[in-house]
Amino acid sequence: MPPECTPHRTVTGRAGKEQGGLGMEGTSGRHMARGGTVSAALCGITGFVVAFLVTVFLSSCAGPGSTIVAPPQLAGATFVGNESCEMCHEDKVRRFRTATHFVVRASDPEVGDIGCESCHGPGSLHEESGGELGTILNPKTAPEVCFRCHLDKRAEFALPHSHPVTSGPLGLARGQMSCSACHDPHEGPALARGAQTLDGNNEGCLGCHEAQRGPFVFEHEAMRDGCTVCHEPHGSLNDKLLTERSATLCLKCHNQQQPLSADRLVIGGRNHSTELMRGACFSAGCHEAVHGSQVSSSLLY
Repeated sequence: MPPECTPHRTVTGRAGKEQGGLGMEGTSGRHMARGGTVSAALCGITGFVVAFLVTVFLSSCAGPGSTIVAPPQLAGATFVGNESCEMCHEDKVRRFRTATHFVVRASDPEVGDIGCESCHGPGSLHEESGGELGTILNPKTAPEVCFRCHLDKRAEFALPHSHPVTSGPLGLARGQMSCSACHDPHEGPALARGAQTLDGNNEGCLGCHEAQRGPFVFEHEAMRDGCTVCHEPHGSLNDKLLTERSATLCLKCHNQQQPLSADRLVIGGRNHSTELMRGACFSAGCHEAVHGSQVSSSLLY
């Protein structure tokens, strides 16, 4: 034990009994266990303070639900810092200050801020080669870079139904799109086309799913609330990335009415007891125009 942490004397409290530690003359009345020492207490407090500061530091790097990760590595490459990136990518570095991901940046004791390299990996080989392809990580072709932080999304893409970003749960599919197809990591909100409004949220989906855009003479009101009211954007256990299976999804909004007769299931003023036995509302030959219709107020076709 170091000399400064070696017990060497006890402290007598106000009541005349041997009590260890600090605070004996304080007003709180809280004392350390009998037989403690001032030196041991100081060492214990010092260790606690150090541990607390480390915890605070680490907590500042990881919010609720997130994890602490190290920047990705590339064999033979070292970190060069944002200033080196800015020499060629000046516009991207400038716009990055407005991005959601701007807060996700690490620092290196020798080169300072390595915000770009927090996702793209160390850039020395890329810089020395004059920007040669394959010398830097590109999340557009390597979603694993995104999954280093977004661990829950890796799991969602492994579900039976998902957007084709990865090779699927069995590794048999081919990735046909990237995270950046919907998310912009370099500028503004991370969701594509801006998602601070409901219109912006839908635009991220309707850029590819044009048939569901409309306008429709008879619209499905759920479209006003956003596509994610009914669909999980990354992956789902249900077909078509639905949040719920079969009629359960529709009944979350279209509440059934309790009739006097036990053999009736009334929804929208009509008995649906036989229709629901045939399948989901949109797959049993009924409300097939679930996003909107030009001719049917009940979205039948």
